[in-house]
Amino acid sequence: MNEFLQFFENMPVWVKAVWITGIMALFWILEGYYAMFNLQYNKWRHGKVNIIFLVFVMLINIGFGILNAGVFEWMQINEFGLLFLIELPIWAELLLSVLLLDLLAQYFVHFLLHKVKWLWRLHIIHHSDRHVDVTTGTRHHPIDFIIRESFALIAILIFGMPLAFYLFYRIVTIFFTYFTHANINLPDRLDKTISLIFVSPKMHKFHHHDKMPWTDKNYGNMFSIWDRLFGTFVYGNPKNIDYGIDALENFPDEDIMVQLGIPFNKKVKTRR
Repeated sequence: MNEFLQFFENMPVWVKAVWITGIMALFWILEGYYAMFNLQYNKWRHGKVNIIFLVFVMLINIGFGILNAGVFEWMQINEFGLLFLIELPIWAELLLSVLLLDLLAQYFVHFLLHKVKWLWRLHIIHHSDRHVDVTTGTRHHPIDFIIRESFALIAILIFGMPLAFYLFYRIVTIFFTYFTHANINLPDRLDKTISLIFVSPKMHKFHHHDKMPWTDKNYGNMFSIWDRLFGTFVYGNPKNIDYGIDALENFPDEDIMVQLGIPFNKKVKTRR
């Protein structure tokens, strides 16, 4: 187990980059053969916009990576965090760390991004995409992503988890981010079975419906158990999904400058 975790702790940057591009490319190809919806759009132009958002995300990740390195070193020196107060097998500590990160840094912050008005104005960029596919997973306003990473840092401090735990979680999260946004059509029985514990593609698509109440459901990123536990889980007929957000019907979703400015545009009237 220690060797397994050391692999993630010592993983070169280029391997992480290959993982990101490889997973995205895999689902990009699968969308061409097993599409859930026949989206009428220019896939390359649409992808280019979301890749620009990915560049912002990666630059922010570099900054938080430097910050996190200092935080992890300080926690180990001072033995700060809940994991230093309990003794569990390493696999149990890893599982608890992943669950805590998914709860605080994904579900809880995602819930706040929908419920707090000024946060929603940032997060609305993610929902403005009218053609949800694998690249939509990278579509986050830079300030939105900074807030998400800040909550991840809080989770790290609470638990006092090793760096390897966090890096393992990030690698797995990348897979789920692209898997759940990808325009792929899994068999209904398989998709529903996956959604019993994990977030499935069809389950997450309801979250991208353009109107309430579906927009405020299915906040999870990796585990669906949080939505089930807190009453925000929904599963219906995917044919009824209409992507986008009603408040942004008159704003082009493939204009990067327009999208970056939406949170500060007084013409955008949200219903929060």
